[in-house]
Amino acid sequence: MADELRRRILSGVIPPGLLLPSESTLMAEFSVARGTVREALALLRAEGLVVTEMGRGTYARPVMPVRRLGSDRYRKELDQVRSGELGTSFTADQQIGWAAYALDKKFREVPATQAVAELFEVEPGTMLLERRFVFRNSGVPQQMSTSYLLLETVAGTPVADPANEPWPGGNTSQLYSLGYTITSIREQVRARMPVADEVDTLKIPGGVPVVVITRQTYVNSQVMEVAEITIPADRVSLDYQIDLT
Repeated sequence: MADELRRRILSGVIPPGLLLPSESTLMAEFSVARGTVREALALLRAEGLVVTEMGRGTYARPVMPVRRLGSDRYRKELDQVRSGELGTSFTADQQIGWAAYALDKKFREVPATQAVAELFEVEPGTMLLERRFVFRNSGVPQQMSTSYLLLETVAGTPVADPANEPWPGGNTSQLYSLGYTITSIREQVRARMPVADEVDTLKIPGGVPVVVITRQTYVNSQVMEVAEITIPADRVSLDYQIDLT
């Protein structure tokens, strides 16, 4: 039963967003008990193919737009610094204008954990500015991140004021305003299943993992920012070019 419903969903016979037949209808069609129907639907939910909502029923999961995440996206922020055009790497990834971009934010001062301190190459306990963001495209949450800056670098500056977010040009422009020009960015990418807060915030259906990008932003050899960016895996395509010449 699950195999046949999966085939119908993947082939488009049951298009995204369409309600599946009721449990009673599926029982009659496949000549199975209600428990079998529920087991099959649970399997499809675990695979991320269907979503069940109280009061609505079970429907084929809508297909989210897949955005290219390329190694050139931060150059958009450098271009913004030079031209003054409103935008960030996120608006470039999403191919949206500034008016469609919104950001939930929460700032606080925290001591560096062992893991974050290692990424910054500083002592654990070093004070940091922690910034938690939820990035929205036309009101829809698309990704979240936790970004850290050395508190001694940004304390008392406009960069430390959440009222200035979203900041055109993102981190690149913020550091530039403090006299720092970003020279390189290192990213480590991994996949895992989402935790409860990520599921709730990003509206991630069952069975869909997240892509987690750990970013280190450098000015020459000094790490100026560390971030962990979380994106539902069904909404992103990682596209990196490695030049071996």
